[in-house]
Amino acid sequence: MIILIKLLLAHFTGDFLLQPDSWVKAKETGKLTSWQLYVHSLVHFALIMLLIFDINFIIPALIIAFFHLVTDIIKVFFQSANTKRQIFFADQVIHIAIILLIWSVYTKEIFSLGIQTFNYYLTLITFIYILTQPSSIFIRMFISKWSPDSNNSNDSLEKAGNWIGILERLFVFTFVFAGHWEAVGFLLAAKSIFRFGDLRESKDRKLTEYVLIGTLLSFGIAMLAAIIYYKITTEGI
Repeated sequence: MIILIKLLLAHFTGDFLLQPDSWVKAKETGKLTSWQLYVHSLVHFALIMLLIFDINFIIPALIIAFFHLVTDIIKVFFQSANTKRQIFFADQVIHIAIILLIWSVYTKEIFSLGIQTFNYYLTLITFIYILTQPSSIFIRMFISKWSPDSNNSNDSLEKAGNWIGILERLFVFTFVFAGHWEAVGFLLAAKSIFRFGDLRESKDRKLTEYVLIGTLLSFGIAMLAAIIYYKITTEGI
C-alpha cells in the first residue's frame, strides 16, 4: 500500500506543486510543439523514481509517465472554454486510474484483498453515492410543495444549494461513523450562522421554514445512513 501512496504523492506533486500556470497555458496553446508537455511527464517519472527509490520500478514508472503524456495530449486537443472544468476532472480520474492499474499489476495487492474487503468498499461507495444526487433528489421532491418563489434566489450561485447539501451530508456521515457527534453540532451551528442569518434579515418566514426542513432532513438522512453503515460493517447486519 505504501507504493500506492508514493505514486499518488508523486502525481499530485507533479501535477499541482511542480507545474506552474505558465506551463499549463503553454501546453494549451502550443499543444504538441510545447516543450512543457514533455518535461511535465519527465517530472512525473523523476518523482516516481525518487519516491519509490527502486531501480526495478523503472518500467512501471516509464509506463505511468508515458500514459500521463498521452492523457495530457488528448486533454489539450479536446479541451475548450466550455468543457475545461469537466475535462480537468476527467483527466485526473484517468491519471489516478492508470496509477491504480499499474500499482495493482506490479504489487498484485489488489488481487489479495479478498471478497470481504471488496464488499466493505463496495458498501462504502454505495452509501456515499446515496448521500449525493439520490438524496438531493429525494429531499427536493419531499419539500417541493413548499418551494418558495424562485425569483428570490436569482443572486445565488448555480446549483450551490445542491452542492452544499451533498457536502454537508458527506461530512455528517463521516463524523457520525467516526463517533464525533459534537462535530455534527458544530457543522449545524456553522451553517446556521451563515445561512439563517441571511434568512432572518430577509424576513421571509416561509423561506426560513423551507430551508430549515431541508437542512434537518439532509442531516437526518446522513446520520441514519452512518448508523446503518456502522451496523453493517461492525455487526454484519
